[in-house]
Order: sequence, then structure tokens, then C-alpha cells
Amino acid sequence: MIHFYNVNLSYGRGAGVHDLNFTVNRGEFVCLVGASGAGKSTILKLIYMDEFPTSGKVVIDQYDSSMVSDKDIPYLRRKVGMVFQDFQLLNDRSVYDNVALALRVMGESRNLIKQKVLRSLNSVGLGHRIQYHPQELSGGEQQRVSIARALVKDPIVLLADEPTGNLDPEVAREILVLLRRINERGTAVVMATHNYNLIQGTPYRRIRIESGELEKS
Repeated sequence: MIHFYNVNLSYGRGAGVHDLNFTVNRGEFVCLVGASGAGKSTILKLIYMDEFPTSGKVVIDQYDSSMVSDKDIPYLRRKVGMVFQDFQLLNDRSVYDNVALALRVMGESRNLIKQKVLRSLNSVGLGHRIQYHPQELSGGEQQRVSIARALVKDPIVLLADEPTGNLDPEVAREILVLLRRINERGTAVVMATHNYNLIQGTPYRRIRIESGELEKS
């Protein structure tokens, strides 16, 4: 489903990622593990095609970074959900409207939007918070809204960039459990984290990143 073929991306002065070769299969849960600045976020941006390789190529489903057109990118991103460390919610909109936004941009009908938004919020345990605004929620709840927003498009893969970085340990574990449940329902998950303790004892495949290079462990 996701394939990296000899991928290099240079930002200058040695920064970036180097000679990446790996695959993420459908329905898999993969942890990208490494210190801050190791290249984890860059890998997620390459999957999302927010960045493009200097050489090599990334293939996600039928989309190939070496030949994808600008008009194809929105269709790729409908298949890829993104969750960030800092939530990136719109404070002037309700929980419902934050989750519905992507579907409105896609031109979905009002009835379908309502159905999908409620289903997505219920799946993260926030069906009772639809009229709240982000600033009225705890950090863990805001991250759940962010996850619901990513899931509402029914993506084939959920990318999570340090999704527990702003949360206390107990809430971080709750978010990991939620991601596990999402994965068990068939959505692939690629989670970037520097928190080794969080994933200790989990069965997920780990790919260690150091200075932009991968070491499988």
C-alpha cells in the first residue's frame, strides 16, 4: 500500500532523509521511532505528498510521487488521514464543524456529512460533545476530535505525528488504545513517536530513524 523506493530528500547541510526503502501493508500498525529531528515528520510528509523526494519515489495506493499531478493530490489526501501533535483545530468552530469541514470541501451532501460526522465522533467517544468548541475540551478530547476529523474521510491509512506529545502519560495511553481500535477495524496506522515507553510491549512493527536513515528493529 505504501512503498518507499530509494527515497532521498535533502534540505541542505545533511538534513533530510536518505535512501529510504520500506513498505507499509494494508491494515498494518507501524511505529516510526526516533529522537526529535530524526526525520519522522519528513517521512509522514512524503506519504502525504506535502514533500516530494529529491530522488527515488513514494507510492501510496495507485499514486506515484514521480508522476503524480497537482490535480491528483486532493484525491490522494482523501485516502490519507493526518493527526498532529498540536491538534490543529479551528477554535471558532464547533467540534461538529471541525470534523465536517473536509467533507464540505469535498462537496458531500448535508445528510451524508451528518451521518459520517456523528459516526466518526461516536467512534472516538465524543458524540456528546458535538456543539462544544475546542477550547472547552481537555487536551485528550481535542486530540480525539483531531482523530475523528482524520477518520471521517474513511482513509486507508491514518498518519499520526507525535499524537501524544502534548498529553500526560495516562491520556497518551488512552490515545494509543484508541489508535489500536481504529487499526483493528482495518485502517492502517503509521505513528511517529519519540516516546519509547509508550510503545514498549506493543506488538507493532517499529522502524527506527536516526539522522534521516532507517534501521529496522
